[in-house]
Amino acid sequence: MKKSVTIIILLIILIGFGGAMYYLYQKDAKDPVIYSTEKPTKQTIIKKTVATGSILPLEEVLIKPNISGVIEEVYVEGGDYVKSGDLIAKIKVVPNLNALNDARDAIDQAKINLNDQKRNYDRQKALFDRGVISQADLERAEVTFDQAKQSYNAANKRYDIIKTGTASGYGNQANTLIRSTVSGMVLDVPVEKGNQVIESNNFNEGTTIAAIADVEKMIFEGKVDESEVGKITENLPLEITVGAIENQVFDAVLDYIAPKGKEENGAIQFEIKGTLTKQDTTFIRAGLSANASIILARADSVLALKEALVQFDTETKEPFVEIEKGEQQFERKDIQLGISDGIFVEVKSGVGPDDKIKVWNNVEPEVTVN
Repeated sequence: MKKSVTIIILLIILIGFGGAMYYLYQKDAKDPVIYSTEKPTKQTIIKKTVATGSILPLEEVLIKPNISGVIEEVYVEGGDYVKSGDLIAKIKVVPNLNALNDARDAIDQAKINLNDQKRNYDRQKALFDRGVISQADLERAEVTFDQAKQSYNAANKRYDIIKTGTASGYGNQANTLIRSTVSGMVLDVPVEKGNQVIESNNFNEGTTIAAIADVEKMIFEGKVDESEVGKITENLPLEITVGAIENQVFDAVLDYIAPKGKEENGAIQFEIKGTLTKQDTTFIRAGLSANASIILARADSVLALKEALVQFDTETKEPFVEIEKGEQQFERKDIQLGISDGIFVEVKSGVGPDDKIKVWNNVEPEVTVN
């Protein structure tokens, strides 16, 4: 029995020793790591941050009525070009009964006063013809009579304006004729024939009849996060990309950064605006979604490396690379870096265009077990 146990123990020791020797053999037989190299290249590096927003007119004018009523005719539609003074729409007045009744009462009172002053004038004229009163007394009666006629005419015009929105003698100045106050393109006509509209006054901004803007003067309006706003300044160049217009970049200049941010979804956002350079060939529609790349720094045709090739000293945190000096033999070389776009980084000194840089963080391919 003891002999059998001894034999089993010896077999276990031999198997373990054999396994260890096989493991060491396989480890020694593993191919050594061969590092690949890359050379620096000439690159144009642009450091930028991105803001999201939309394209809007620089100045958009909302045309509103000066009188309440119902749209009788609309003479324009979106996309039409108009000049200042062009007819936009016509309103049919629906008079307020109280105001109409007051205006009618004013006419009746003016008529009564006119009849009274006419009788007085006729009486004074008869007395003057008989030499009873002086010329001055007759002239005073005549002036009073003329004033009564003027008040009666004014009351009638006031009644017509309340009832119809215009009066004889006013022509194109009628409140029922809505005209453009600026020249430009009609962006939107939110009303149709038969819609009721409200006049613009101190208590109500009124119903918008049409929105008009100069589409040759467009701006980008967007927002940037508080983490980025400290990096940007006014007059920086922008590159605008519009989602609806593929493969085209529009130039702009950042000319406004909001001094106060607003909280949106738990983050502080700052509004920015940039004026687009005039486009002669491409029509950009108002309201299109767009992204603005804000150019923070730019370096044209400079010597650059992929950021993945750069290493950093664990103590000094200074950047360096490893340059090949022989077959799989590398030497450390300190370098000075410039701007980076996240992929390539500018190399100001330390390496030349012919140096071979060690790719130190090669990723080994995964071994697939079938």
